[in-house]
Amino acid sequence: MAVLLGLTLGLMATIPAHAATILDVLTDIEGRYTGPTVEENVVSMDTDKNGFADASEVRAFLELKHGKGYESEVLDRFEASLKGTSCGTPFAGVTQLTN
Repeated sequence: MAVLLGLTLGLMATIPAHAATILDVLTDIEGRYTGPTVEENVVSMDTDKNGFADASEVRAFLELKHGKGYESEVLDRFEASLKGTSCGTPFAGVTQLTN
């Protein structure tokens, strides 16, 4: 996360005075996107370096970029579905079958 924060601060320091938005900085003169790729963002989210970004890492990444509580309702549902608590049935969250 510190790398992402440093990169963001560095990018913000180099924004030309005429740039109206961050999108202006992340596109070339022909309008093509030149910012970070989805893969680069996922690598930035993967703080435990296990090869994927879990719900809590996605939340931390988005809150770092957009502020605490960003899309909390959506992220709460995302985390609940991963934990198996989004459904009220007695078998929700069961990950193993036993005899």
